[in-house]
Amino acid sequence: MRQPSVIARRVAAASVSLVLAAGAAACGPEDNGAQGAGGDSAPHKGGTLTVLNSQPQQDFDPARLYTSGGGNVPSLVFRTLTTRNRENGEAGAQVVPDLATDTGRPNKDATVWTYTLKAGLKYEDGTPITSADIKYGIERSFAPELSGGAPYLRDWLVGAADYQGPYKDKKGLDAIETPDERTIVFHLNKPEGEFPYLATQTQFTPVPKSKDTGTKYEEHPVSSGPYKVVSNSNDGERLLLERNPYWSASTDAERKAYPDRIDVRSGLDSAVINQRLSASQGKDAATVTTDTNLGPAELAKVTGDKALAARVGTGHFGYTNYLAFNPKVKPFDNVKVRQAVAYAIDRSSVVNAAGGSALAESATTFLPNQKSFGYTPYDLFPAGPSGDAAKARQLLKEAGYGNGLTITLTHSNSKDFETSPEIATAVQDALKKAGFTVELKGLEDNDYSNKIHDVRTEPGLFLAHWGADWPSGGPFLAPIFDGRQIVKEGANFNTGLLDDKSVNAEIDAINKLTDLDAAAKRWGALDKKIGEKALVVPLFHPVYKRLYGKDVKNVVISDWTGVLDISQVAVK
Repeated sequence: MRQPSVIARRVAAASVSLVLAAGAAACGPEDNGAQGAGGDSAPHKGGTLTVLNSQPQQDFDPARLYTSGGGNVPSLVFRTLTTRNRENGEAGAQVVPDLATDTGRPNKDATVWTYTLKAGLKYEDGTPITSADIKYGIERSFAPELSGGAPYLRDWLVGAADYQGPYKDKKGLDAIETPDERTIVFHLNKPEGEFPYLATQTQFTPVPKSKDTGTKYEEHPVSSGPYKVVSNSNDGERLLLERNPYWSASTDAERKAYPDRIDVRSGLDSAVINQRLSASQGKDAATVTTDTNLGPAELAKVTGDKALAARVGTGHFGYTNYLAFNPKVKPFDNVKVRQAVAYAIDRSSVVNAAGGSALAESATTFLPNQKSFGYTPYDLFPAGPSGDAAKARQLLKEAGYGNGLTITLTHSNSKDFETSPEIATAVQDALKKAGFTVELKGLEDNDYSNKIHDVRTEPGLFLAHWGADWPSGGPFLAPIFDGRQIVKEGANFNTGLLDDKSVNAEIDAINKLTDLDAAAKRWGALDKKIGEKALVVPLFHPVYKRLYGKDVKNVVISDWTGVLDISQVAVK
């Protein structure tokens, strides 16, 4: 069974650190043509791009990083078997070849995947990249001292569950074969039609065994991408990247690599970042951020300035904020009580609490409203934008609570506009109209996370959120609704404790599909089927609004990450 604890910690921070991360993909930039953004002339090579971030790029080792599609800054240094398509909007949600000649060749039941490396691939020192290097890179990601990356391979690869990495087990993983220098074959425990998506994670980065320095590798990882690390200060607080002279655009159709240098400066206050981007003076004119959004107040100022508004990139990451029920806790064991809550929600007030319609879009489906996830529109408890208090009262009466009901809503005290007091208060006000008395219980962030992710302490009603490791319904629905994902002693994310054999079977059936469009349609249908159980109430999907400097050109925002892709950016 997959242990999703690391997954959720990373993706739950997606709106902050993506990327990413975490991050952290749907519509392209508003009023920003890919060539026209930042000036009228075509993008050209040269100059220095500065990246101003709040969160440092810690653990800059491909084994330890947990990033969606290889990440933003990491993918400048680390190439993988496959990668995300670097295009605006929907096209950017596709997986495409990177080091490999294609996205992978499965056997009949998708339990064996074969890749062939492109010819002429080289590291920053001019030595060739081989399939053995990719195998070794994956194997070292199993080492306990290099933990932190995506955990899927431990579950998916044959015989990998107890593997401890090459430092302790030099034999390696038999599930990964390298019959020659350009061929690599993966043997899986079960059918996985979405393996090409997983192959975008940085664990698939080649690492030359002779250059592996263990936990110190992050200080100077050997580049397979267009840039190499010149310096890494204070564990990613300052990263300076310069061109890798042995990278060839002829082997890399995705990364444009326009700037000569990329200077990543982190640990900055978000208000300072947005102030510098807004002023766009001196070196800040050629500056972007990969992790700092505009807040409601800042966005209001930007909207009133046409010149500033033209420098705002808009995007969506596959992410949903929702109310979660624990049906083992009374009165939420009664489906009519859960349905009453669903009808009572005033999504317009929730959206306003999240920063307004420019920063949040109301949701009635658990899956994000993007094609790649299999989005299928439905509203099983139609109450309009302001809620249906009368219908909610009727259901409460049918449930035996004609005189109203007192419940507790647990939330975080973090000012994240997602699980924070503002959202909780909006929910409280809406439910009051329907006969609920809602007592708010705010917890500090760590206490909140520990409480809601432990089966033994999970509240009956709480605010939650989820983001996808890649743009598909699989990593979105399975960790939350697959009964085999329930963790009784540890971090659990199946908050509704759903263990439905038909749901589990459908997840397995969809995972066998290598036709990702066909799989998407079935994920959408499964989303609706699960929605009928009223185990969650979708509230909204976040919208990302980020400023960039006036000399920044070629702005690309895909449906995979939802944020500006610095591999495409050019500067004057």
